[in-house]
Amino acid sequence: MTILSGPHLWPASRAGATLTVDLAAIASNYRLLCDKANTAVCAAVVKADAYGLGAEQVAPVLEKAGAREFFVAHVDEGIALRKIVSAEARITVLHGPRPDAAAECVYFDLRPVLNSLEQVDLWKKEVIRQQGALDAVLQVDSGMSRFGLSLKDVQTLAADPDYLKGIRTNLVMSHLACADEPKNPANEMQRQRLLEMTAYLPSAPLSLSASSGIFLGSAYHMGLVRPGAALYGIAPNSDDTNPLKQVVRLQARVLQLRNVDAGDGVGYGLTYQPQGPRRIATVAVGYADGFSRQNGGKGCAWFGDIRLPIVGRVSMDSLALDVSDVPEALLHADMHVDLIGARRSVDDVAAAAGTIGYEVLTSLGGRYYREYTQ
Repeated sequence: MTILSGPHLWPASRAGATLTVDLAAIASNYRLLCDKANTAVCAAVVKADAYGLGAEQVAPVLEKAGAREFFVAHVDEGIALRKIVSAEARITVLHGPRPDAAAECVYFDLRPVLNSLEQVDLWKKEVIRQQGALDAVLQVDSGMSRFGLSLKDVQTLAADPDYLKGIRTNLVMSHLACADEPKNPANEMQRQRLLEMTAYLPSAPLSLSASSGIFLGSAYHMGLVRPGAALYGIAPNSDDTNPLKQVVRLQARVLQLRNVDAGDGVGYGLTYQPQGPRRIATVAVGYADGFSRQNGGKGCAWFGDIRLPIVGRVSMDSLALDVSDVPEALLHADMHVDLIGARRSVDDVAAAAGTIGYEVLTSLGGRYYREYTQ
């Protein structure tokens, strides 16, 4: 196994925890999603620095696995990605062009998503300035009330044949609000609404599904799918077994071991008071590292096959584990425990914290030493 050095603030020997990113697992997940999407183009969403895992390391692996379409949220993310992927890769900016960034989209060969008539008008001005046609994606709001042109907006475009003059519409997209709930009727409602709205627009491939939508069936694949979280191992829904490989492992260092007796308080607020003698380990990961306070008293770590409950509140830089079940001969300061790993996925951590895997991944902090394996 090759270990690729990643960006970090200090060596592994001085870091409180090591975050290992399995690049081969990301490539495998991409290929699985391509197979699932069948004939649809399978893009790769690498916004938010590849969901916090490092676009500089992740994007080339995805391109090598076959990705030719990449999606980011902001223009600056697109500019950074353009320096990482090949010139042949197409980069689409989901939030579209900002008023002062349209020229940068052209210069760095970024395709904007036009989400409103104001953005359409802005891109038309750039068309005139460039004296040539420019590519764009049109997004319609099929029922999420977040991004996209309304029905009234698309009817306005249809009423004026010259409104989109100079704009090469090579994709029309929307986004599902309830794709992680396969039985939710909103999914079919949005699919039908997208088809109805696109009747007013220039003929172009359609895109409706991100990660979870791919698993709703072929009717939702259309011309292009846009997986993001699924690439990084997040389960597409809770109804079925997760078919994706886990991508990250978070190993935290133990800083101190101590014995506590019945009635002793542990952590802020003294919220944990054992009923009898316990062995407690203080671990060098806290909410400043993206490990939510909500894990206090709910989450756990693992040492081999031994479950270690998180006790008391999670602090800024540390948390406490009950390690009483670990044989004393194996306990020592500076040992490692798994906060995320084979026995506890990102989704498991999210469930304990009352959130979703997306938030856990994108919150993982910059104080970890990072290893990229392939």
